[in-house]
Amino acid sequence: MKIYTKTGDSGYTSLIGGTRVPKHHLRIESYGTVDELNSYIGLIWGQEIDEQDRLLLKEIQDRLFTIGASLAADPEKSTMKIPDLHSKDIELLETEMDRMEAVLPQLKHFILPGGNNAIAFCHLARCVCRRAERITIALSEESFVEEKVKIYLNRLSDYLFMLARKIGHDQNIAENSWVPRI
Repeated sequence: MKIYTKTGDSGYTSLIGGTRVPKHHLRIESYGTVDELNSYIGLIWGQEIDEQDRLLLKEIQDRLFTIGASLAADPEKSTMKIPDLHSKDIELLETEMDRMEAVLPQLKHFILPGGNNAIAFCHLARCVCRRAERITIALSEESFVEEKVKIYLNRLSDYLFMLARKIGHDQNIAENSWVPRI
């Protein structure tokens, strides 16, 4: 099988189910942004981080593929069995955030992104996740999107913020607090 098919040369692509849509369609933007997010998660995974965090990031990458499949399917025409998210996937992110919050100092200021590559990559991933969430919400206003997909993306961006803080804490890197000029 060749990687190129030439079927997208005219600016259209196929959803799961066969529907052809322009490559700028919100459904393509949504799963394309989730794919971009997954690549940033891979950057975090490749850094010097706690092994438990690395294992969870691999699971998150799997869930992002699940979300991508859900978003890539035409909700009206696809008959393909698509993997789905479970409530426990969202609960896992919440549990991990609670675990991190228990060991982190209380947040008193906004945090400026940075500190080291792992922390910066977490913030980049958080921003891409927020964009994926916004695009997916927009898509849901015109077409079906599984509710758990929207919730998972929302929790994931919060998790990535908390992970950035935890990595800094684990590595004794001071948070760069934003203190506005007045």
